[in-house]
Amino acid sequence: MPEATLTATQLARLEAASPLLPAIDAVGREAMGHALCTAMRFEAATMRVRRLYTSNAEAYPLGGWKAKRDTAWGRHVLLEGRVFVGEGAAAIEAHFDDHALIARLGLRSIVNVPVRLGGACVGTLNFLWEAERLGLAHVATTRLLALLAAPDWA
Repeated sequence: MPEATLTATQLARLEAASPLLPAIDAVGREAMGHALCTAMRFEAATMRVRRLYTSNAEAYPLGGWKAKRDTAWGRHVLLEGRVFVGEGAAAIEAHFDDHALIARLGLRSIVNVPVRLGGACVGTLNFLWEAERLGLAHVATTRLLALLAAPDWA
């Protein structure tokens, strides 16, 4: 996964642009017990997502990006605006180039929620767990948290 090198000023801008995300991460962790939370801004022209929040900067630094052009995940989440639920190593491996890192971190399930403003996807809010199976409450809670996070993308 390519990672951009950002200047201190660029990193400060990313962090300042996300005042709600640390609180949303904390609320989600208390409610759902996730192990990783990230938020990505969608760059429609390039079909890339760029990280603007992370609960694990060592593994997933701010500003890092992922190419999603011509991927099933990109169509599903970014273009169609649908929630993605991946449970188990096979589902994660099928959709994420960084599946080996996800596995090394002990993460076995994921929910990606598109953040939409004005009918368009502007980013994603992402939660990962060590447990392989998720309940309906996990998906419902992540959708609610994405609604609360939407002002950060405005």
